[in-house]
Amino acid sequence: MKLNKQNLTQLAPEVQLPAYAIADTRQGIAHIGVGGFHRAHQAYYTDALMNLGEGLDWSICGVGLRADDRKARDDLAGQDYLYTLYELGDTDDTEVRVIGAISDMLLAEDGAQALIDKLASPQIRIVSLTITEGGYCIDDSNGEFMAHLPQIQHDLAHPHAPKTVFGFICAALTKRRAAGIPAFTVMSCDNLPHNGAVTRKALLAFTALQNADLHDWIKVNVSFPNAMVDRITPMTSTAHRLQLHDDHGVDDAWPVVCEPFVQWVLEDKFVNGRPAWEKVGVQFTDDVTPYEEMKIGLLNGSHLALTYLGFLKGYRFVHETMNDPLFVAYMRAYMDLDVTPQLAPVPGIDLTEYKQTLVDRFSNQAIADQLERVCSDGSSKFPKFTVPTINRLIADGRETERAALVVAAWALYLKGVDENGVIYRIPDPRAEFCQGLVTDDVVLSRRLLGVEEIFGTAIPNSPAFVAAFERCYESLRDVGVTKTLERLLANLH
Repeated sequence: MKLNKQNLTQLAPEVQLPAYAIADTRQGIAHIGVGGFHRAHQAYYTDALMNLGEGLDWSICGVGLRADDRKARDDLAGQDYLYTLYELGDTDDTEVRVIGAISDMLLAEDGAQALIDKLASPQIRIVSLTITEGGYCIDDSNGEFMAHLPQIQHDLAHPHAPKTVFGFICAALTKRRAAGIPAFTVMSCDNLPHNGAVTRKALLAFTALQNADLHDWIKVNVSFPNAMVDRITPMTSTAHRLQLHDDHGVDDAWPVVCEPFVQWVLEDKFVNGRPAWEKVGVQFTDDVTPYEEMKIGLLNGSHLALTYLGFLKGYRFVHETMNDPLFVAYMRAYMDLDVTPQLAPVPGIDLTEYKQTLVDRFSNQAIADQLERVCSDGSSKFPKFTVPTINRLIADGRETERAALVVAAWALYLKGVDENGVIYRIPDPRAEFCQGLVTDDVVLSRRLLGVEEIFGTAIPNSPAFVAAFERCYESLRDVGVTKTLERLLANLH
């Protein structure tokens, strides 16, 4: 059955439908960067609230700034902006749900002014973002905004025909300010530390170069709540679409698949109202920092610890690494010995239980999360997910071997060929640059670890870490992943 409004009532009985009339909803959120994660997370929570008969004035208008957003828009528009959320897990309590929280999607390519007008309209009270870790144009080595980038220079020179998220938000806020319309909240849902503070810093840096008065107005009138977001959401594959079609009879051009687990911890700092998301499981807090450090250090850090090693071994899915007891033992050692001692207490969370849920979630066979997805954008992920842990280990004079193995595995992965001789592509915007760092093994550690915007200054200046990295790299290269892990784990006892 083709998914659209007309066919909703004819879907299979196990498919859960919106409990509200979609015609009764009104837009309140514009979301820039509609992908799998947004649809499995923020849109899912908004839909859940609407199912309680509340928040009907918080429907989402999607926004696409990139050329490849057109297919996403066309797929959604072809089914009245409905899509299926398809939970995949190893238990039988997973759900298949049609989400109706997105009601439109605008593309920058179809006209900048229409998009600026939408963002400037009074009913839009939150502008939310999933633009990837690298989308904020912040240099990880010094925390500064990279104003020299060509797309930023374009937007500074052409304020009425922007291309970036900063250009569009500034154009919309300029219009709102001139018309006396209250500002909106800018809410990042990207997976980076202090995502709200990063967004604020980037936007203010951009505005300072474009319009000093607007810069001062944004400082006072716009809020940027920090958030910790979590739900494993693989790329939707053709196999997923066929599985949904065959098992539940839904013909959906772009369903979203995700694990059953979902979490959102959000600072309650909104300048123009917000949905009552707390009624559907969102945890509001004054300070998201301890949750964020827990999640980024343990979940994202463990993902990176497993992913490059797994890929080199020849595995292609996260659950395959978890079927290998050596990988599970390594992940647990990394979490328990390297990350956990660095974490502050997390209100309401038992860290031992949390770490067990990570093992369970990564072991989810049904979701078949792609290692390639987790491997992607390593040059952006390392500074956020792994380097802070290493820096603290170095500062405390602690053992760095397990953490050095994560970096060594990435270095060998960048060569583009696994242990079985299979050649693969490197999904990273800086792939060519990164691969250039590892061409010569004689100078590899100096060249790779010396990239300050990825590894900072403490790592290349720690003889103990550099030696550990070189040992791990040579071991991976000479004897492979399994023997390297066996050696490393033998030293724990």
